Amino acid sequence: MTHYSAAADAFARLLQIMDELRQKCPWDREQTLDSLRHLTIEETYELSDAILANDLQALKNELGDLLLHVVFYAKIGSEEQSFDMAAVIDHLSQKLIRRHPHIYGDVQAETEHQVKGNWEAIKLREGAKSVLGGVPSSLPALIKAWRIQEKVASVGFEWGEMSGVVDKMREELDELLAEIEREPRDAERVQHELGDLLFSVVNLARWLKINPDEALERTNRRFMDRFRHIEARARESGRSVADLSLDEMEAYWQEAKG
Repeated sequence: MTHYSAAADAFARLLQIMDELRQKCPWDREQTLDSLRHLTIEETYELSDAILANDLQALKNELGDLLLHVVFYAKIGSEEQSFDMAAVIDHLSQKLIRRHPHIYGDVQAETEHQVKGNWEAIKLREGAKSVLGGVPSSLPALIKAWRIQEKVASVGFEWGEMSGVVDKMREELDELLAEIEREPRDAERVQHELGDLLFSVVNLARWLKINPDEALERTNRRFMDRFRHIEARARESGRSVADLSLDEMEAYWQEAKG
């Protein structure tokens, strides 16, 4: 209980500080739900950066920044007499208990897939109109595709084995190439087939238990590191990267990979 007591004391102090800031700080006093929204999104991406970098000190700091936003929203909610921090926490606790009947009830769930299926079934019983209702419309498209596929798979809309996923990806690639080669080329149909191919690649990533957004971001970072190496080598020779030949760029690229 000592651990819980320390956390409760620290959280109570944070709530008190939030009350004081809201009363006394000109900036904090002026903030609204709308004004905080873009800042919350920024903090979420900073937290993502810390996770990708496996920087635990930065992770601790960014979790604190994000928690501040949760407390801030709850404070505004209490001022609007709509909800407060206790209501937010109570609602979350009740939802977690309700959606984990294999822990707090008599439902059996031995696998991750069964847990996800139970979760979605409970949401439907609670009044959700669609399994896909919990997918935010503003999610980045790559993450949205992954979440869509996770959700429909949890209720059985899924390939029987990974070979079907791979075959589908090859089929989508063939269809894209056919549209690219068609004369005259129809840009809208090419876009359609490219989207289908990307969706199938995301599905393969899901089967491989790889987060496609994380995989792509790590590739982005590797590419940027290697291209910066090319730029640095150009500067060493007194030139800009635009002055390098493609063969020189390729040589420096391979050097960076090595």
